[in-house]
Amino acid sequence: MDVVINALEQGLLFALVAMGVYITYKILDFPDLSVDGTFPLGASISAALLINGVNPWISILIATIGGAIAGSITGFLHVKLKISNLMSGILVMMGLYSVNLRIMGKSNIPLFNTNYIFKSTAVNSIFIILAIVVVVIIILDLLLKTNAGFLLTAVGDNEQVVSSLGVNKNLVKVLGLAISNGLVALAGALTAQHQGFADVTMGTGIVVMGLAAVIIGVSIFGKISFIKATTLSIFGAIIYKLVIAIALWMKLNPNDLKILTAVLVAVALAANNNVFKFKRKNRDVKSMSNKGGDGDAKDSRVMQSI
Repeated sequence: MDVVINALEQGLLFALVAMGVYITYKILDFPDLSVDGTFPLGASISAALLINGVNPWISILIATIGGAIAGSITGFLHVKLKISNLMSGILVMMGLYSVNLRIMGKSNIPLFNTNYIFKSTAVNSIFIILAIVVVVIIILDLLLKTNAGFLLTAVGDNEQVVSSLGVNKNLVKVLGLAISNGLVALAGALTAQHQGFADVTMGTGIVVMGLAAVIIGVSIFGKISFIKATTLSIFGAIIYKLVIAIALWMKLNPNDLKILTAVLVAVALAANNNVFKFKRKNRDVKSMSNKGGDGDAKDSRVMQSI
């Protein structure tokens, strides 16, 4: 039972990352690799503030703002300096590694002697995390229903249409990247306080795992019309973390978790592209052709009898 509760906590925390990746990957069609840097950025900012006696909630807010600024820098490199979206994310990710080290002063900061949100309250941590995720998803869903949200979707679908409307598409991209990386930094700050430490390497591979969560959620629950896309990301993150928890519970070597993630992403992508339905479709087409052949034969016999 403890394994399941811990997996749910980790899944809810990771859902914030999945929602951030969803904005860039699904809405903006922007492969943002700076996520690998903004996740530990949020953790490092929160940890550095906590050891200096800052209120835990204020540290989370500042960490979120820091992530949004980092995302804006990625957008600036892309829209103003004309650097490709992939390289913009890589450059920011590389730069943030040094920034995170500067903020923390070292590669790892323990938080056991500080007052963080999961320590200073008697409420179970899973309820705190769930409340934060619910508030975030409500705000995000409301945002996507506004003009700014519609513009985000439009830029991802067709940039030329947005430009023809007289809207600055570059500003919309920067806004989307700021929101995305702000969510990821929020997840990093909460994860640091949940784990009791911040580490400069805790964001390694986070963008791939976030992408896996998004694809898993869309592939499994995408056909359920009343579930919103942001909620799909949450379900995907929880399923992903549950699979990892089950693998560890079955004594799988922790060194193999990355290849397990790669397999999960590959299977989810294949399912999302209807690869596993290919043979079935062939059988359906073949059976239809056979029925059609029988029908033609019957029709010809009828014509001959007439």
